[in-house]
Amino acid sequence: MIVADTNLLIYLYVQGQRTAESEAVLQRDPSWAVPLLWRSEFRNVLIGLVRRDVLSLEAVSAILEEAERWLTGHEYNVISHHVLSLAAQSGCSAYDCEFVALAQDLRVPLVTTDRQILKAFPTVAVSPTAFVG
Repeated sequence: MIVADTNLLIYLYVQGQRTAESEAVLQRDPSWAVPLLWRSEFRNVLIGLVRRDVLSLEAVSAILEEAERWLTGHEYNVISHHVLSLAAQSGCSAYDCEFVALAQDLRVPLVTTDRQILKAFPTVAVSPTAFVG
C-alpha cells in the first residue's frame, strides 16, 4: 500500500507527460490510500482543466466518478494535531501534510512529485521514479 498525492492521481487519470510514471507506480502497488482531502484537491485541478478548455465538464465528471469509485474504502481521516505539527515543523502546507500524516499513520510511503514534501520528509516521501526504481 502507498499513499498517493493528488498530482499522482491526476497524472493517472489525465493523459500527459507523467501518465506513464503514475501507471508504473500503480503496476508496482495497486493499493492506494488517500486522505479525504484528495476529493477537494482533485475537483479543483479538474475544474482548472475545464476552465483552460483542456477537458470538457462531462469528461472531468466521468474522471471524477471513476476515481471516487476506485478509491472508495481507501479514504482516511487524519488527526488534525498531527497535520498541524507536521506543517509547523516543515513549512509545508497543512493540505500537503495531510498526505504525510496519513503515510506516517499507515506506515507506508507517500508517493509524490512535490519537491518541498520530498525534501522535508525524506523518510516518508518518495518520488514515483524512485518508488518504481
